[in-house]
Amino acid sequence: MQRACVPRIALLALAVALAFGSHSVFATQYSFLTIDYPGAVTTKAFGINAAGQIVGGFIDTGAWRGFLLSGGSFAPIQVPGSDSTRAFAINLAGQIVGEFTDGTGRHGFQLSAGSYTTIQVPGSSSTRAFGINTAGQIVGNFRDGAGTHGFLLNGSAFSTIDFPASSLTDALGINASGQIVGDYSTTVPDIFHGFLASGGSFATVDVPGAPSTEVFGINTAGEIVGAFLDATGDTHGFVLSGGEFTTIDVPGSVFTDALAINDSGHIVGLFADAAGAEHGFLAIPVPEPSTYLLIGSGLAGLLGYGWRKRRSSAARARIPD
Repeated sequence: MQRACVPRIALLALAVALAFGSHSVFATQYSFLTIDYPGAVTTKAFGINAAGQIVGGFIDTGAWRGFLLSGGSFAPIQVPGSDSTRAFAINLAGQIVGEFTDGTGRHGFQLSAGSYTTIQVPGSSSTRAFGINTAGQIVGNFRDGAGTHGFLLNGSAFSTIDFPASSLTDALGINASGQIVGDYSTTVPDIFHGFLASGGSFATVDVPGAPSTEVFGINTAGEIVGAFLDATGDTHGFVLSGGEFTTIDVPGSVFTDALAINDSGHIVGLFADAAGAEHGFLAIPVPEPSTYLLIGSGLAGLLGYGWRKRRSSAARARIPD
């Protein structure tokens, strides 16, 4: 999927969008847990809910499969009859959304109470479901003859999300208030801008000085996570909280993407190590909040542990592929 840029647009006079402070590396420190599905060669952590349950995708011997990590234990997620499955988000009720492929193409899905439901925007050639909030509202993207658009699924009704004057829009996260985040582009390849949609208006979200920014997740407090390219083409994760940007780099990584944040400020995402292998991660604010206990005592023993520091990373910014 190609990405592009336009001059910065600010359509919504929100402090979170228009009063961004300078880039900060001191605002919040994190400790890191590495997430690897047992036996997998690749693991990516895409979503986390308020209870600390984590969803994602992994590859062991072939195609992608999804997973749920809850109480220190992994469970695979596979849409029946699918060739591949990935889980992108989970809400507090345990409802999971993601994507799967089969002989007819790429589709979104929702998993609720053990039952799978296909999500397909009418008239689309492909649909991906990236986010779900506590009310069960779902966001994602779809492709049709006119390009790539975001969507909101509210009950059984689809609404198209297109950032003004953009050629491509991805809706990637939604919080309990219905605020939606994602990214957009125009016609120049490989340069993106993040966005926040709130109350029917849009605002651009750009990391200061970054040539490309993508926004993946937002929590109830309006804290935003994503990834950006720096001036040298390296990729870093970030969190935007209280008007301040903080870089998120897993120690020893060559790139880091921050993909979701829950109401306790816990962040999940993916990183590549020096050998190029991709792993999921959980970043916990330091000092560690007591709500971390919601994740389950078994998790700490299951996952690796590291401390936050800044690292350079290989150029890589995009929605999960």
